Amino acid sequence: MNKAELINSISEKTGHTQVDTINTIDALLETIEATVAGGDKVQLVGFGNFEPHHRAARAGRNPQTGEPIEIAEATLPTFTPGKLFKDRVVEAHKPKPKPKATTTAKTKAKTEETTAAKPKAKTEEATAAKAKATAKPKPKKV
Repeated sequence: MNKAELINSISEKTGHTQVDTINTIDALLETIEATVAGGDKVQLVGFGNFEPHHRAARAGRNPQTGEPIEIAEATLPTFTPGKLFKDRVVEAHKPKPKPKATTTAKTKAKTEETTAAKPKAKTEEATAAKAKATAKPKPKKV
């Protein structure tokens, strides 16, 4: 979902105009950005937390030349999802249980008829004949 789709969805659910929804979303995002840029945390209970994360300077390597380089320190925004948000996503992506196979009286009777109609003796005879045909002759002792 992109920003335009989000605006359409929210305006439909709230009954507000798209212009009002755009203004509200822009104000929300600007407030979150300004607060996190100022070094503070934005906590939306049930949804998650936006906060600045400081990364210290460290040594690294140029992947093309293998030369050691110094990577500067940085402060980056991070998002940590809240418990309710995580639970909802996990629940939405759980595999659905397969429906149990139900057999009716008709299918049970049909199955019993077909298995009872085949004589077992013929299949046993065929198996024995096949085994004899493929068996290797035993070597004779001299």
